[in-house]
Amino acid sequence: MTTTPDHDSYIAAAPEPFQPLLRRLRATLARVLPDAEEMVAYDMPGFRIDGSVVASYAAFSKQCGLYLLPGALSEHAGEVAAAGLKATKTGVTFSPRNPIPDDLVERLARASRRDAGA
Repeated sequence: MTTTPDHDSYIAAAPEPFQPLLRRLRATLARVLPDAEEMVAYDMPGFRIDGSVVASYAAFSKQCGLYLLPGALSEHAGEVAAAGLKATKTGVTFSPRNPIPDDLVERLARASRRDAGA
């Protein structure tokens, strides 16, 4: 089993229709979390602050996911639903047909950072 060494490799290996979404998501997260360290854990790229993973993302066969700390998702559950996206306790799924809005990514990332105490 091969592991993904970095964000660029992960995005390049993702299904082509998802690559623009992942690049945009990565850029938005990097802008909102400027002091975060880019990392890869469990073959999923993410952003870590003071040892806590505040946000990560993944591509699957039919959708992408943004993963955050649970409090961030519960805080913004109404906005996630209003955007027509599905959420779990720790993630939001989206696709090229229904991408996650940048402003929602920003609010979720900031809330996740607060939950981490970073």
